[in-house]
Amino acid sequence: MSKKLTSRIRRSVKTRAKIKSLGKIRLSIHRTSQHIYAQIISPEADTVIASASTLDASVKEQVEGHSGNCAAATIVGKVIAERAKEKGIEEVAFDRSGFRYHGRVKALADAARENGLKI
Repeated sequence: MSKKLTSRIRRSVKTRAKIKSLGKIRLSIHRTSQHIYAQIISPEADTVIASASTLDASVKEQVEGHSGNCAAATIVGKVIAERAKEKGIEEVAFDRSGFRYHGRVKALADAARENGLKI
């Protein structure tokens, strides 16, 4: 493994351990060069409550052009917030999986906040 990947995994393990100790529902994201994924995970059984990504059919309709940009991340943030509100979830802990908080990660988080999710 590269040093960059090892550092990201180390950061993600620390974050997840802290969120687990707090017992909060978490909004976990994963980013690749082409797509972005978001999942809301329960603290008890580590089960996925809601998810959204640029691969979802409803999101693909809204994304124009390339799906690995801030505009696509904003749409995913909006969709995950709507799906969380349908399930009765209003507050989550943001698990950025060790990725830096800028660009697409920040766009997704900001869009989720704007659509009623407390992070």
